Amino acid sequence: MSKTKDTNTETTILNAAETIFQQKGMDGARMQEIADEAGINKALLHYYYRSKQLLFEAVFKSAFSLLAPQMNKILNDDSSVFDKIKNFTSNYISFVMKHPYLPNFIIQELNKNPEFAINILAENNFPNIEKFKNQIAEEVLKETIKPIKADQLFINILSLNIFPFIAAPLFKGFLNLSNEEYQLMLENRKTEVAEFIINAIKV
Repeated sequence: MSKTKDTNTETTILNAAETIFQQKGMDGARMQEIADEAGINKALLHYYYRSKQLLFEAVFKSAFSLLAPQMNKILNDDSSVFDKIKNFTSNYISFVMKHPYLPNFIIQELNKNPEFAINILAENNFPNIEKFKNQIAEEVLKETIKPIKADQLFINILSLNIFPFIAAPLFKGFLNLSNEEYQLMLENRKTEVAEFIINAIKV
């Protein structure tokens, strides 16, 4: 077997793994299923990724590398605070609807592997919120928004966007919604969450 890893094969593996992880989750997925989805044998899959955990982390990093620049651009452009909230919410929910395993994976990793957060924070493209924090402070001083700390506002935004994905089975049960109905509700939250936050802070 060649010791040179092929980029196309690796991309095929990551795409196949994401498909299986979305269908069955981290615990339910099997390496053989991922190999079958990728059209390769299991030995070749293990050559690229020795364990399911390493493969899952690679899938996450690949997805996060697409999300982080989007979030960074929104938080650091010259748009208004309200537009930032709208764009952040819409982009985040749209992205996670395509990659629904991400929030739960982050929670799992943070609980069992504290170094995971350190590794993510060390990524060069990790979103920087300093400009957003300064912008919030300026708007509070100008009295265009109610007094609120930027850190608290950012946590509120993230929490309202993330939790419906983490607790999806619970909410579906509480609200008696089918998978299709829940997906529609998530789609509506792209605007609902932003309007809720904006109405809470605007003067």
